[in-house]
Amino acid sequence: MLDAKIPAGPLEQKWTEYKGHCKLVNPSNKRKLEVLIIGSGLAGASAAASLGELGYKVKVFCFQDSPRRAHSIAAQGGINAAKNYQNDGDSVFRLFYDTIKGGDYRARESNVHRLAEVSTSIIDQCVAQGVPFAREYGGLLSNRSFGGTQVQRTFYAAGQTGQQLLIGAYQALERQIALGNVKMYTRHEMLEVVTVEGKTRGIIARNLIDGSLERHFGHAVLLCSGGYGNVFYLSTNAMGSNVTAAWKAHKKGAHFANPCYTQIHPTCIPVSGDYQSKLTLMSESLRNDGRIWVPKKQNDTRKPSDIPEDERDYYLERRYPAFGNLVPRDVASRAAKERCDAGYGVGTSKQAVYLDYAEAIERYGKIEAGKHGIDHPSAEQIRQFGLDVVKEKYGNLFDMYDKITGENPYEVPMRIYPAVHYTMGGLWVDYELMTSVPGLYCLGEANFSDHGANRLGASALMQGLADGYFVIPYTLGNFLADEIYNKPLSTDHPAFAEAEKSVSDRINTLMNIKGKQTVESLHKKLGKIMWEKCGMGRTAQGLTEAIEEIRQLKKEFWSDVKIPGSANEFNPELDKAGRVADFIELGELMCIDALHRNESCGGHFREEYQTPDGEALRDDANFMYVAAWQYKAEHEWQLNKEELNYEVIKPTQRNYK
Repeated sequence: MLDAKIPAGPLEQKWTEYKGHCKLVNPSNKRKLEVLIIGSGLAGASAAASLGELGYKVKVFCFQDSPRRAHSIAAQGGINAAKNYQNDGDSVFRLFYDTIKGGDYRARESNVHRLAEVSTSIIDQCVAQGVPFAREYGGLLSNRSFGGTQVQRTFYAAGQTGQQLLIGAYQALERQIALGNVKMYTRHEMLEVVTVEGKTRGIIARNLIDGSLERHFGHAVLLCSGGYGNVFYLSTNAMGSNVTAAWKAHKKGAHFANPCYTQIHPTCIPVSGDYQSKLTLMSESLRNDGRIWVPKKQNDTRKPSDIPEDERDYYLERRYPAFGNLVPRDVASRAAKERCDAGYGVGTSKQAVYLDYAEAIERYGKIEAGKHGIDHPSAEQIRQFGLDVVKEKYGNLFDMYDKITGENPYEVPMRIYPAVHYTMGGLWVDYELMTSVPGLYCLGEANFSDHGANRLGASALMQGLADGYFVIPYTLGNFLADEIYNKPLSTDHPAFAEAEKSVSDRINTLMNIKGKQTVESLHKKLGKIMWEKCGMGRTAQGLTEAIEEIRQLKKEFWSDVKIPGSANEFNPELDKAGRVADFIELGELMCIDALHRNESCGGHFREEYQTPDGEALRDDANFMYVAAWQYKAEHEWQLNKEELNYEVIKPTQRNYK
């Protein structure tokens, strides 16, 4: 059993008690300590800005050409916080409860409660940085609802919340760079963790412009490298998103926790052909006002406008009346798949459902007409008023859908279908966000800690900023207080030379394969295996087959991959090859994890384990733990467990009806 180092005492006092008793580093000593941060998204940028402000010497590495290109920029719908501006019953406890329940009781109570506590401070921080959150007419910050809640707690900036939050963190980061507290390394990819006597002491990074390898010392390393959804090839992630940094840490001893917990987002533009390399997310915020439906008649080929109201099945409202269209993502995704599999899907592929805004446009139109003193508005006036409101709230999302599909969503319903989005699994971390390797921390989506088996919408941005702005400045100091006696290690140390040689040998091996298959084609093969056998539905037979197929694919990759160019130059195919090689190994572990967990919970749906009405059936007696896998050798992992003890919330069968 793993020790998560959870502070003693009542749940609501743990974080306060921790902050009051953790070790501190005085300002003059902070200047002697070096911290390396991998990734410049919300978690990385906020951590770098905070630690730079405190006085630490910070280096930040990202593989993009600018920190502003981190994938956090793609987040659309919003960020949760328990401000209770609507006076609709929200509270820190309610956010904590919704998050635990939404994660199907597979998250750590102490971390989730801390997240709910600091959520309110995140909004204040971002407003102070100038993030242009949407506001009500009177000037107060506006809120909307997201899945798995019955309150409005999601703050947003139209449909580009991630972009605005990242710009805020980026500005704070750039200020520290200008002051000389932070040094930025763009177009650099971390390819190895350096450890000395069991402690993390630096990294090996590859300069992606000229291919050279660099050694960097750090008293601590923070991995803020995002999720691994691209293991499925098709996902809503940016094509560069990868697992490499986390995987290198895993193979150096960091446990990988709950890798099979993958979130399938219910509101994405459906696949349109084999040529696609990624999928596009349509924000969950659209489920605030949009109604999801399919025809009541199987294989109905009529246009949606030709299908009368009484021949439409608003299946989420029918099955889950208490939450309706705002059920959690795993529930909504499975419901959409069930309808399509049963023959009620729409569009040419029949792998889609409708997301309809006609009712919302009419409802908002009538409200606005009343505000304008028009007692008997015409249908055209109602429609125009309604369109204006919807455009203000969701305009950029509607425009994006129009550009991609060529259909006007103001005129016809959007077609949506579930797609891989977020990964709840990640490196195992304790309460302090430290991995099982001393001095190696993991923040944001790259760790496993806060979302259990399913993440509630608008909580990813919340966790990334909570970890960077409000958690790591305390917990890192608790570790570094003992490091002030250790002088910086020379990068001539044998551990650095050994780590660099292992990276160089791997690159040379890849370059010398000189096979016939492209990296892309092999990645597609992996994605097909993962989606079909470790995707929305999983079975013991399918997972067993997948493990063997992935092992064969690994042999195929290392004997027949084709990488043009050379290692000592700008070579995106080589970069991609290294990432896909790591994805193949991760895919095997994901299937092993999914096979061992003989239950259904959140995004992990084993078809053998479901209730009579098709809901996830947990097995709390046997699987109330975090599965933290320790790498031993090729195809060999050891299972370590962290028992989940619920002191405040009693786990029950989730019910959104």
